[in-house]
Amino acid sequence: MPMIVGVVAGVAVVAVLALIGLFKMMWRVAEPNEALVISGSNHRTEGLEAGMGFRIVTGRGTMVMPGVQVVRKLSLDLNETELHVDCVTHQGIPLKVRGVVIFKVGDDFVSIANAARRFLDQQKLMSERVHNVFAGHLRSIVGGLTVEDMIRDREKLTGQTRAACGTEMEKLGLIVDSLQIHEIEDPTGYIKNMAMPHAAAVQRDARIAQAEANRLATEAEQASFARMAEATRDSEILQAGYQAERDKAGAKARQAGPLADAASRQEVVVQETRVAELEAQRREQQLQADVRKPADAKAYEKRTLAEAERDARISAAQAKAKETELAAAAEATRVKAAAGAEAEATRTRGEASAAATRATGQAEAAAAQARGLAQAESTKAQGLAEAEAIKARAAALAENQEAVVAQQLAENWPEIVRAGASAFGNVDNMVLLNGADGMADVFAKALTMGGTGLGLARQLLASMNQNGQMPNGTSPLDGIANPASHKVPVEEG
Repeated sequence: MPMIVGVVAGVAVVAVLALIGLFKMMWRVAEPNEALVISGSNHRTEGLEAGMGFRIVTGRGTMVMPGVQVVRKLSLDLNETELHVDCVTHQGIPLKVRGVVIFKVGDDFVSIANAARRFLDQQKLMSERVHNVFAGHLRSIVGGLTVEDMIRDREKLTGQTRAACGTEMEKLGLIVDSLQIHEIEDPTGYIKNMAMPHAAAVQRDARIAQAEANRLATEAEQASFARMAEATRDSEILQAGYQAERDKAGAKARQAGPLADAASRQEVVVQETRVAELEAQRREQQLQADVRKPADAKAYEKRTLAEAERDARISAAQAKAKETELAAAAEATRVKAAAGAEAEATRTRGEASAAATRATGQAEAAAAQARGLAQAESTKAQGLAEAEAIKARAAALAENQEAVVAQQLAENWPEIVRAGASAFGNVDNMVLLNGADGMADVFAKALTMGGTGLGLARQLLASMNQNGQMPNGTSPLDGIANPASHKVPVEEG
């Protein structure tokens, strides 16, 4: 008996489990975002025409006969498709419209039935179909509008597009939740050119506003500076008033002891006077040390240097004159010696000739003739010697004119100085300025007056002819040898 009860209980459990499994296989539940389309039996759904042959279930469960009915799901989720449409406006301007369409299957049975008939097995192609519908209507609507209408009233474009596509979307069982036109591209630059006047006006207004702001800021700054200056002035005035009050109080305090203050002031004045005197003495001594002594030293230095330079020039001139005198004396000695030798030779020849004549014992006429010949020979020899001396003197003059002139001047220097000093023979009193320098200048001028013979000699030398004589037959050195006369006749030999 217990065994029978156990078997019966087991069979009952299995039967229950089988019933539960069969129920699960037959029972289908529609999710909130989907609709169940059940086909395989003749059903009548409210709002649908009879004979549709399928049943629509949304948001609840239903029994389905396996093997007899087929259950398929239609998604009620939102879908979107992007619009990339090339359009041409009423003005013939090409544009590219970019937007997005958000749509879904309608919630009513009619919309679900229409969508099920068209997209149940092609739900992935739903976005492409919707894009084609909106692209066609969008081109048609843009073709009737201008660019200005599209830019200024984009809602109008959106509303016309939704209205034009509404009927077709209802036939497809779809409803449009949102249609947005994101961008209108202008490959020709028409929109940019259209915006340029407005941009320029905005830029102009911005510059004007900026200039006005700068002006207001400058005025505010100037007003602030003015207030600062006014506050500074008021502060300085108050400070001056306070300082005047303090000075007045100090003056009153100082008047408390007038006698003591006067005495102390007198002592201060005395000390200041003493200090001023000492300062004046110090400045005078400083002036002596810094200005006067250096000036005296510089003057003494210049005077000493000038005297030394003058003495050096005088010494150099004296040495040069001495050198010239010695050279001229040597040259004259040489010329004299040569002339003496030549004369001695001539005399010796004359004496020898005379002796020979006397020795022959010829007649008196022959002796007289011999003496005449000897005398003539002697005279000729003397003339030749003088001519040789003149030639030698002319050669020396041609070689060293300055030396010969210097020699002549040296030989006649006392007469030259005497002639220069004769200018002061009739002067009783003479006043000389500038001390020793004035005396030196006077003697220099006297020597210059007496030394005109050097200039005269040089002029005579310049006018010499090629034979060493003046055009009038005189020697250029005769005037220098005899200062009293510039012209001395020269005997021709």
